[in-house]
Amino acid sequence: MTLDVNGLSVDIGGRRVVDDLSFSVAGGDRLGLIGESGSGKSLTVLSVIGLAPDEATVTGSIRLDGRELVGLSERELARVRGSQVGTVFQDPLSALNPLHTIGRQIAEPLRLHDRLSKREARARAIAAAREVGLPDPATIVDLYPHQLSGGQRQRVGIAIALIAEPALILADEPTTALDVTTQAEILALFRRLVEERGATLVFVTHDLAVLAQITDDVVVLAQGRAIEQGTVGRILHAPEHPVTRGLVAAARATTWSAS
Repeated sequence: MTLDVNGLSVDIGGRRVVDDLSFSVAGGDRLGLIGESGSGKSLTVLSVIGLAPDEATVTGSIRLDGRELVGLSERELARVRGSQVGTVFQDPLSALNPLHTIGRQIAEPLRLHDRLSKREARARAIAAAREVGLPDPATIVDLYPHQLSGGQRQRVGIAIALIAEPALILADEPTTALDVTTQAEILALFRRLVEERGATLVFVTHDLAVLAQITDDVVVLAQGRAIEQGTVGRILHAPEHPVTRGLVAAARATTWSAS
């Protein structure tokens, strides 16, 4: 599935947060959006799936396999989410509903789009929990988010995003809140599952060291604008913009300290 973003701008409270942003991701490719806090990267992802804040004004074009998403009704966008586009959010604890079991939340995309029975939905949830490496899946689907560790909750988030086998996956800093060991495990899991499905991926982070492990191409954002684009290798070894050079230096420092 191809994602084409052209001239995307997002205004909130009279301030332009994303400014004339354009990029494309062909089917099966993996693109990283990277930038410092406030660069507009997360808001870009939210705009793609129609979840920008209510006070935001979104203009420009976002096309999914040629279909324009900007201007679609909430009902139409709801059909796109889950079935065609899966999203993994940064903070799984706030993204998950504390009042619903893990199994119900994993199966929710299927129940919305496929009309499964409760028994079928539970069986699919258990299978998805097993696929993302959650321990004792038949038990864990009956637990609630607060009963899981941060790494386990993020595995649940990945299961929710992938269970309906969407062709496009959006990942909004999915490893930021995790410790280094858990982060590595989640990245390896995420990379494997995306590759097995041949899905298109847009991965958002502020950490170039993370991005280098999972994407092929990079768009660097600063103050809502794309300031540099290229392959991960080119960005790492020949960064042109001062902001990009700062991100590369931070990535090298992180890699050095970890080693």
